[in-house]
Amino acid sequence: MTDEKGNPNAPDRPDPARRDDGPSGETATDPGDGSDPVDDGSDRDGSGPTDRSGVADGEETARIPPGVADSRRRSDGRPRPQPGSRAADRDAGLLTRFRTAQSGPLLFIRETLYSALAVAAVGFLLFAISGVWPPMVAVESGSMEPEMSRGDLIFVTEPHRFTPEYAYGDTGVVTVDIGSEEGYRSFGGNGSVVIYDPPDRAGSPIIHRAHFYVEEGENWYDRANPDYMNANDCSQLSNCPAPHDGFITKGDANARYDQASNIAGPVRSEWIRGTARIRIPYLGYVRLKLAGAIAA
Repeated sequence: MTDEKGNPNAPDRPDPARRDDGPSGETATDPGDGSDPVDDGSDRDGSGPTDRSGVADGEETARIPPGVADSRRRSDGRPRPQPGSRAADRDAGLLTRFRTAQSGPLLFIRETLYSALAVAAVGFLLFAISGVWPPMVAVESGSMEPEMSRGDLIFVTEPHRFTPEYAYGDTGVVTVDIGSEEGYRSFGGNGSVVIYDPPDRAGSPIIHRAHFYVEEGENWYDRANPDYMNANDCSQLSNCPAPHDGFITKGDANARYDQASNIAGPVRSEWIRGTARIRIPYLGYVRLKLAGAIAA
């Protein structure tokens, strides 16, 4: 072999690409291109072959599916608190303090929330029974005394509920003349007490008793009780002949029919919001006071 200068007598130089591994003469060849040696999959410490993830063959690994990982993140991109984490413990501690607080803001918030939920539950129950909203009305005047007084709270139902089959037509209202024949009474008198709200009236609905039904153009003077009118014939009576179909109504404590005193025309069935069922004394004052405070 010659040296770099061409000397034929130069001794053999070790090839840098070859490495002597011992007596067996096996060599490991360097690729010479600057890349890392190829891993043949064997574990240098003799523990056996491994896969590319570094986990030995035969070991089971737990992987979190992408969907589960996404579900563990909050909407703002941060991970949700996991059970046992500090965030989860902090949330659990706040909930415990909220449930067991005996004083302070947490107690006030908790009691207010419970009260609001109780009121809402009672309201939904009453609505389910009555079929109208609101299911309670407050009496604002003494026109129905002595059976209803100012400040009473009246439970109201949709006219067709709890009404006998002999109610007038399909209105669900039992008039005084029908009630007298059938023995139907409510609030100390024959017939239904209805809550109605004429579209041209400003103010609260009216709660009066339905006496009889008239049809459009009818001369109802002869059917009416003369004690509840201040007229000698139909021409002297307001709303006679009847301008449209409807009920002739009157407050028990009033001297005249609503239609004779121009409180309202004959009450159409679509004006009727409900039928009075139960009276709760004095409780309506709370509602009247609140309504007055809001109006002021």
